[in-house]
Amino acid sequence: MLQGKKIVLGITGSIAAYKSCLIIRQLIKKGAEVQVVITPAGKEFITPITLSALTSKPVISDFFSQRDGTWHSHVDLGLWADAMLIAPATASTIGKMAHGVADNMLITTYLSMKAPVFIAPAMDLDMYAHPSTQQNLRTLQAYGNHIIEPGTGFLASKLEGKGRMEEPENIVSSLERFFAQQNSLAGKKILITAGPTYEKIDPVRFIGNYSSGKMGFALANECANRGAQVELVCGPVSASMQVHSPNIHRTDIESATQMLEACQRLFPSMDSAILCAAVADYAPETTATQKIKRTGDDMVIRLKPNPDIAASLGQTKQAHQTLVGFALETNDEESNAQAKLKKKNFDFIVLNSLKDEGAGFRTDTNKITIITANGKTEYPLKSKSEVAKDIIDQLALL
Repeated sequence: MLQGKKIVLGITGSIAAYKSCLIIRQLIKKGAEVQVVITPAGKEFITPITLSALTSKPVISDFFSQRDGTWHSHVDLGLWADAMLIAPATASTIGKMAHGVADNMLITTYLSMKAPVFIAPAMDLDMYAHPSTQQNLRTLQAYGNHIIEPGTGFLASKLEGKGRMEEPENIVSSLERFFAQQNSLAGKKILITAGPTYEKIDPVRFIGNYSSGKMGFALANECANRGAQVELVCGPVSASMQVHSPNIHRTDIESATQMLEACQRLFPSMDSAILCAAVADYAPETTATQKIKRTGDDMVIRLKPNPDIAASLGQTKQAHQTLVGFALETNDEESNAQAKLKKKNFDFIVLNSLKDEGAGFRTDTNKITIITANGKTEYPLKSKSEVAKDIIDQLALL
């Protein structure tokens, strides 16, 4: 899967830099072309001469290659590559990447990169476990980067660990799996809903829920990475929730009615729909046009049922279309999910429970069970990016 692929390998100042030689040898053995970009600190651990001998290419480290004004174009590297791999990636480099501190050739290349980026952290346990490092890794994941950690191979199941860089053969296998999956959804159109809905009480108050939209955005990114054209319909989410693929078209809505209208408009032309949004079941019967003032008396808000988006799409689903639902439960989880699977005409349903620590709203992880008409598959706690991979793997089987 790496034959003919162009890989930019970024090397930083870590004791694990010697392993980059093994990565280069394996990449070249599998048919890839490798261009090394190394930080000044990286050269303290491994010499450019060694790296150049392995790649048959001059190693790039400085902005200017000679004193006559000849310079290395990070923009050209960003356009040339099929992937960028940073291994080892130190805490310093990870922090610079997360915050756009472009003070060396590796970071400027990263910021100009048009291809997928893979990051293999390497540092001691205390540095790795520090909240600032963990936050920087979460930021890089949110930007669509792939974090490769020890024992996980591809897309870390959780941002915890010993900090030791993953072994070279597993890093290369991660790239192979990515390219194998890259075009598995090419030509497919997928509708994804994400986030909460807000149902207005008055101009300043609403009925809503705690959904962050992280699971839906992870699904959108995974589908786009595999070549699908994605229509992402999302409720009010944090401004930090952004999509970074040209394959994703985003439609922002606020209420359940608005989400229904968008889904009914888009679904007929879709191959699949994944209904991940946490849609409010009820909305105020009337919405005040002005802020409701406190009177000291009890206040009663009459609620009316919102339209059932899943049931609506299930009723219109065509033979060539697939429909995936979500069920977040607090009790009788499996029986409730199975009932919803049949009632809404889903092809499969993704169940998670608020009883599971680390699952549900406002978390970076999730623990799911995928239920079909023929049985169920349980998965351990993983990052939402990894959970998205499991869900899309199931979708690809249909």
